[in-house]
Amino acid sequence: MLLPDLEKIINSELTTKINYSKIEHNQLDISIDQYDLLDVITFLKTNKNTKFRQLIDITAVDYPENPKRFKLIYLLLSHEFNNRIKINYSVSENEIINSIVKIFPSANWMEREVFDMYGVKFKDHPDLRRILTDYNFEGHPLRKDFPLTGHNEVRYSEEDKKVIYEPVKLEQNYRNFDFESPWEGTRYIKEESEKK
Repeated sequence: MLLPDLEKIINSELTTKINYSKIEHNQLDISIDQYDLLDVITFLKTNKNTKFRQLIDITAVDYPENPKRFKLIYLLLSHEFNNRIKINYSVSENEIINSIVKIFPSANWMEREVFDMYGVKFKDHPDLRRILTDYNFEGHPLRKDFPLTGHNEVRYSEEDKKVIYEPVKLEQNYRNFDFESPWEGTRYIKEESEKK
């Protein structure tokens, strides 16, 4: 099925649920409201004209300056029609999103990753806990306000014979840098050559 035909079918069947649609980079991109997610995903998977039966990925993008901070993105693939679709919607920081694990079981780990990296929570998720960071980890690393050094550092203590967590300490000892061009040679080489 050609993408313009697919776009017409989706827009005619889901008229009130699609905010906008466009074809870009050889895939259909649609924007919806978060409350319509389950209906749209179910339609795309089960409809005989769409057959998007594989969930490729779920991810998020952080826009801390926006009132709806996160944009969630779902990528689906139809093997039968060789089409891809990208579904997106925006949510506020503390909103809880519907889980699609009952529709796509593979969403389990993907939603856990979004929860771990961005702090987005999913309603009715069977096992929503961290997947990429440690259980005692503070914050969410892919948020744009997360410090580059993190909050804690982990090291093995020979004294205590265990792994310990400590607040990050940034130490920069005074160093004498030579900022001259490498083509001119460093100062100590110049001094040696001048003596000879």
